[in-house]
Amino acid sequence: MSLAVKDVLKMAQAQLERNNIADAKLSSELIFMYLMGIDKMGFFKLWGTMLDDYMCDRYLDIINERAGGKPLQYITGEQEFMGFCFKVNPDVLIPRQDTEILTAEVVSLVNEKGKKTSHVLDLGCGSGAIGLSIAKLCDNAKVTLSDISKAAVETAKKNASALSAGRKVSFVAGNWFEPFNKRFRRVKFDFIVSNPPYIKSRELSELQTEIKDHEPLLALDGGLDGLAYFRKIVPKAHLHLNKGGVVALEIGSGQANDVLAIAAECGVYKDVRVLKDFAGLDRVVVLRI
Repeated sequence: MSLAVKDVLKMAQAQLERNNIADAKLSSELIFMYLMGIDKMGFFKLWGTMLDDYMCDRYLDIINERAGGKPLQYITGEQEFMGFCFKVNPDVLIPRQDTEILTAEVVSLVNEKGKKTSHVLDLGCGSGAIGLSIAKLCDNAKVTLSDISKAAVETAKKNASALSAGRKVSFVAGNWFEPFNKRFRRVKFDFIVSNPPYIKSRELSELQTEIKDHEPLLALDGGLDGLAYFRKIVPKAHLHLNKGGVVALEIGSGQANDVLAIAAECGVYKDVRVLKDFAGLDRVVVLRI
């Protein structure tokens, strides 16, 4: 027996609401559009039609996954970031709006250099959202994307291909700066940008089910105090920067002073700035040598 699309959608919305899924109505609609391979206009055209049993079952199976906490982005396999569509999967962190602040700042700094080529390192690139956005938005940027996760690097490569950014980017699999410590010299960049793991280990269990049970722990766990990877990046970043180079880092709320203290101990960073997010919280640290 077939059911009306509008009735199936109502059933799905109700199930998501019972499971405390935010934006239940929007999620139910987006999942339907994803399953049917249609856009918003196609959705409106099907609203009053009937859906056969097979498609009803497939749709409600996916709704069950969403009700169980699986992120919508991992269901549809994509997330918008900086105006571009990125492929995402459980091997990579889902790009967030707050990270656009970090990306936009680096885009601005790169573009300030005019036609002079800027070499940018996206350290811990994940899906490649930061580095590939910079490559697309800056004509003068050459971007290297690096991650310890080979699966993440493969995802970033697919995104580069989908965005036709291949000629401007290169990829490296390795642990932080290790791939750039060559036998006779270090590889250097004009900009190093990173969104490292910064959540305290003991706070991981307090995160939303969507995050703690589905997104990669490797991209979340920042150690006992959440600062473990800032201690790996900040003291070594200047060794991989050209004169006047910049390192820009996303930070967790309340971490600005600690990260600035780590930078101060290095004694090489002269221009230091902290940028706030849309909620007025410290979100990005910018350090220039």
